[in-house]
Amino acid sequence: MSKADCLSLEDTHHVRDTCLCLHVQRAARALARHFDEVMRPLGLTHGQFSLLMSLNRPDAPTLGRVAEFLAMDRTTLTANLKLLERRGLVNVAVDENDRRSRRLAITDEGRALLVEAFPVWQRAHAAVERRLRGQGADELRSALKSLS
Repeated sequence: MSKADCLSLEDTHHVRDTCLCLHVQRAARALARHFDEVMRPLGLTHGQFSLLMSLNRPDAPTLGRVAEFLAMDRTTLTANLKLLERRGLVNVAVDENDRRSRRLAITDEGRALLVEAFPVWQRAHAAVERRLRGQGADELRSALKSLS
């Protein structure tokens, strides 16, 4: 490969310093590690907490709606659900109106765990927002929502 076929170190640094995707991925991984750590004593990951919260509603949503809301593919969501289902935190049932579809419902045990986990999340979330110190958590949320 000739030098003409290679990118310069400046190009690499430019991507490192400006790539929105890279910066969002790095921040997301750091946030995930933070929330995983605070949820660990409850036996949850941040993803499981988010999944349980997405089911905390009066009517059982379809698997497809939850996958869309969490921006997950159905296969990944199904794998995550199996872990929660084995723990007795979630029920997955065939939709009475469409036998091809599945409805997801949080169990009483899942609700009890959410009640315990919510104040842990609140404290951890407040700590993250304090770290942003005036950098505009609301603006950041708005900007990220505009991308999805």
